[in-house]
Amino acid sequence: MDTKQIHLEKVNWDNFEAIINLHVNKEQRDFVASNKDSLVHACIRMIDEGKRVFPFGIYLDKKPVGFIMVTYDVGEDDGEEPSAEWFLRNSYFIWRFMIDKRYQGNGYGREAMRLVLEFIRTFPAGAAKYCWLSYEPTNERAKKLYQSFGFRELPEHYEDGEEMPAILEL
Repeated sequence: MDTKQIHLEKVNWDNFEAIINLHVNKEQRDFVASNKDSLVHACIRMIDEGKRVFPFGIYLDKKPVGFIMVTYDVGEDDGEEPSAEWFLRNSYFIWRFMIDKRYQGNGYGREAMRLVLEFIRTFPAGAAKYCWLSYEPTNERAKKLYQSFGFRELPEHYEDGEEMPAILEL
């Protein structure tokens, strides 16, 4: 299929049910939270912390095929102890990213990543030097995709049993 038909649409009242009904393969469930949980986390982050969150459906023409969510500045609030993870402050975080099991292997994830990075580079929540994400170290497919966009792993910030952080200079 043609990846030029892939585009991002904000999650809203009209499409949230279709988005929460997208799922990864059984063997991928440990790699990403459900879309329903992700949208709940987005609401809590916005309401409780006053942070900006950008949840998008990934669409092939008019059909939802995936979900991606971005947030900004996930470091500690002013007055708290600074984080050892310098890349958390004033940066964009690709918090969730998935392609539904029925649509994997068609290049839709690659195109969605290109589009979300294009969106991030408009700096919708403020200036940033970095974009980062994290993934399960056993998820080789994700690792290769992210590296192809220039993300580099930060093994010095990896703890066993946690996700591997990777960063991209914007």
